Amino acid sequence: MGAKLGQALGGRARGGDDLVENHEINVTPFIDVMLVLLIIFMVAAPLATVDLGVDLPASAVEPSPRPDQPVFVTVKPDLSVAVGEDVIARDTLTSRLDSATHGKKDERIFLRADKAVSYGDLMEVMNLLRNAGYLKIALVGLDGRS
Repeated sequence: MGAKLGQALGGRARGGDDLVENHEINVTPFIDVMLVLLIIFMVAAPLATVDLGVDLPASAVEPSPRPDQPVFVTVKPDLSVAVGEDVIARDTLTSRLDSATHGKKDERIFLRADKAVSYGDLMEVMNLLRNAGYLKIALVGLDGRS
């Protein structure tokens, strides 16, 4: 009866060790984790970019078409502000823009400034435009293409 039991257990009853140890590392879970991390970084990387809400055309590309009657706001070297060709006081900027755009707050405002105007002064005028409700602001520059 003992021999039959030993044969039924696959020879283990006789004290023999028929199983061979496997000394290889299973890399499949490691590869799965790496692929999941790769997918997560591929999805998260575009979301990490910062976007400023100003349309700035690059100097090497064709300029976008302008509307028939663009509204220009100009900051002069003496920090005076002009809408179109008329120099105005800063506190009347909102009312002057409303009359120039016929009350359309979604119309694009073209902002141009002299080279001598500091970045802080330009941002002050941009804040005035934003507070007035004009969120579409395009910065105007010279065409640098040769």
